[in-house]
Amino acid sequence: MLTSFNWCISLFCLFFFFFFKLFYYDYYFYVLFNIYSILHLPCPDLSRKSEVTDLRSQLRQLAGSRAPGADDAKRDLFKKVISNMTIGIDVSSLFGEMVMCSATSDIVLKKMCYLYVGNYAKVNPDLALLTINFLQRDCKDDDPMIRGLALRSLCSLRVANLVEYLVGPLGSGLKDNNSYVRTVAVIGVVKLYHISASTCLDADFPATLKHLMLNDPDTQVVANCLSALQEIWTLESTSSEEAAKERETLVSKPVIYYLLNRIKEFSEWAQCLVLELVAKYIPSDNSEIFDIMNLLEDRLQHANGAVVLATSKVFLHLTLSMADVHQQVYERIKAPLLTQVSAGSPEQSYAVLSHLHLLVMRAPYIFSSDYKHFYCQYNEPSYVKKLKLEMLTAVANESNTYDIVTELCEYAANVDIPIARESIRAVGKIALQQYDVNAIVDRLLQFLEMEKDYVTCEALVLVKDLLRKYPQWSQDCIAVVGNISSKNVQEPKAKAALIWMLGEYSQDMPDAPYVLESLVENWDEEHSAEVRLHLLTAVMKCFFKRAPETQKALGAGLAAGLADFHQDVHDRALFYYRLLQYKVSVAESVVNPPKQAVSVFADSQSSEIKDRIFDEFNSLSVIYQKPSYMFTDKEHRGTFEFSDELANLTINAEAGDSAVPAQRVEANDNDLLLSITEKEEGRDAASNGSAYSAPSYDGASATSAASQSLADLAFSSTSGSGQAPASSFAIDDLLGLDFSVGAAATPTPPPLSLNPKAVLDPGTFQQKWRQLPLSLSEDFSLSPQGVAALATSNALLRHMQSHSIHCIASGGQSPNFKFFFFAQKAESASIYLVELLINSSSAKSQIKIKADDQSTSQAFSTLFQSALSKFGTA
Repeated sequence: MLTSFNWCISLFCLFFFFFFKLFYYDYYFYVLFNIYSILHLPCPDLSRKSEVTDLRSQLRQLAGSRAPGADDAKRDLFKKVISNMTIGIDVSSLFGEMVMCSATSDIVLKKMCYLYVGNYAKVNPDLALLTINFLQRDCKDDDPMIRGLALRSLCSLRVANLVEYLVGPLGSGLKDNNSYVRTVAVIGVVKLYHISASTCLDADFPATLKHLMLNDPDTQVVANCLSALQEIWTLESTSSEEAAKERETLVSKPVIYYLLNRIKEFSEWAQCLVLELVAKYIPSDNSEIFDIMNLLEDRLQHANGAVVLATSKVFLHLTLSMADVHQQVYERIKAPLLTQVSAGSPEQSYAVLSHLHLLVMRAPYIFSSDYKHFYCQYNEPSYVKKLKLEMLTAVANESNTYDIVTELCEYAANVDIPIARESIRAVGKIALQQYDVNAIVDRLLQFLEMEKDYVTCEALVLVKDLLRKYPQWSQDCIAVVGNISSKNVQEPKAKAALIWMLGEYSQDMPDAPYVLESLVENWDEEHSAEVRLHLLTAVMKCFFKRAPETQKALGAGLAAGLADFHQDVHDRALFYYRLLQYKVSVAESVVNPPKQAVSVFADSQSSEIKDRIFDEFNSLSVIYQKPSYMFTDKEHRGTFEFSDELANLTINAEAGDSAVPAQRVEANDNDLLLSITEKEEGRDAASNGSAYSAPSYDGASATSAASQSLADLAFSSTSGSGQAPASSFAIDDLLGLDFSVGAAATPTPPPLSLNPKAVLDPGTFQQKWRQLPLSLSEDFSLSPQGVAALATSNALLRHMQSHSIHCIASGGQSPNFKFFFFAQKAESASIYLVELLINSSSAKSQIKIKADDQSTSQAFSTLFQSALSKFGTA
């Protein structure tokens, strides 16, 4: 009823529209808008169509008109057309009228017309043909500005069918008397090359550009020629030896010296281009190196930071073979770079600081006296402060450590919590690289006594590392750590550090066994696998030092560990139990051997990576702190992360049939930029980076399950008679684990079975995938046979279907493949959804599972991995 009423109102409004259109043109839009707003109806776009029609009629009236004020009227109309085009309204129907009105000498009108033509020529190649005549005519105009604009617009059409019309105007433009036209023509050659490389090379445009580069009086033309030749010859060098030789001539002595002698005439962008080329030049002797450096000396004082960085790169690369001079270069470029840090925007400061940080890491002693330049300012953004903290850590030495640590301790009370954390870590790093750490240890212990949780957590992690390198400080540190309650420490890394100290120094901490016992009792509340692993080890260490007090905690810990779903936790508990079962003294020598102090902590980056980044000085590699191949070359990105979004997948409607369905889909390039580290950091925080989640654990059931596991373990090492020696259960009695031979075993749950004829609608799959939470995310290694079998089309799909796991969509390109599977629990409507990502080059895969019944997700994961492990082996 309401729908009929709305239609009646819409018809009434249409009649109302035509009536007011005839008599009250100025008010009908306002009235219509109010009627539709009051009734909350979607307003028809009547005004747009009429507005385009009015514009067309007005443009036709003004086409070819030379009356006074005609150009002003055209400007107003052109502005309306461009405005509509900018906000997304299709005004391509005005193409002919716009072209007719372009016959004018008004540059403003020309610019707007060229903008319109360039926008719609790509979408409508047929309409672009209409513009050729007037653009070619404008390329011969007396006004050089119009010639340049017309040539730029002609080259910007980017229509392959119109390539033949570009050669003539480009050839004339390269020989034009006006430098602006030549500048535009040089860039037009590059555009022509990308549209049709053969046409560009057949017209011998590269040779013309080379001649212009060495002879043109205008430096902007020279710079454009250099940029164009580098791009063209770099692309051509992959298939042509002649092009490779031509590219090498750009770094020859005559060309380099010619450009260097004119470098002061170039713009800032052009100077950077020339300096980047000079950095690739190999001088013949040392005197030539000094000549180039003397010539570029004043470029270090340039106001533009890009020019300063480009000049610094030249100095650094030219002197790599001269160790003494290379160190002097550091001293010479230090002051200009520090000046650039304090000038300009925070973004510019960060870029320069990143390059300074690279230099500081290579020669920290040169910058050690300038450490105050790296103090944080209150108004600096966090990313600048973080980088400065890293630099303070790098330049710290015996002479400035006290001042730097004092400054860093001030930052620990910063309102910006991430910066406060970073400052505490910086203090710890300085302590690990210094010999005299008396004052630093006192500061770290003061952090432990602060009432801020994040400060305490960061300090605990650092104290752990400090004790590994300086065991002599254990008495002072443990005295403070012993007063910290484990209930107040919630962060996994900090809790793991505290547990490590409780196990390592349990003989000096009276309450250590009881604290560990309370942590074991709350095993089910700890979701971090890292903490559970440390807890098992700490309980074992404490048992060897204070056995009577730790006996109960160790038994409960091993029972809980064996019942844990996380594979690493389960394996460690099983390993410890077998050691204890074999011989307690051997277990002690393995778990708690005499330790030596750690002398050097491993660096996160290898020296090879650092050298590669230095070679790419003055590029994004320094900002990202990664070589360029790590974020540009697809083959070096490792195991890729794909998007969970299924909206772009085209899934076969017959996915649930008996046939194996698979639609090829392409991976999103944005998702391929994620590295392995970024993938792991993006996992659910609740799992703490673990592929497993902690099980629901209560003392009775878990101990019973563990008892059965341990009993099975004991019997597995018996003789053929099936009887276990009595001594094999001695450790069970010691730990309070009641494993009797006649004890009734806890019944194991029935194995999960799947419906081989499961059917799932693609729409339902997409809906469930969006709605269900992620149950499990696990990594899996494929066998070499499985990787080889991936080359066979649909082989994996048929294999998984034989295990009642059906594929609904697949995609990707080698070496990255993406599959979506579903399965149904037998005699139940419970559905399992799986996303499988495979990288064939590394034989690694990632399995993501979503399920209606999450309690059986682990069982299904085991079944899925078992089926996947058999792929290619049958």
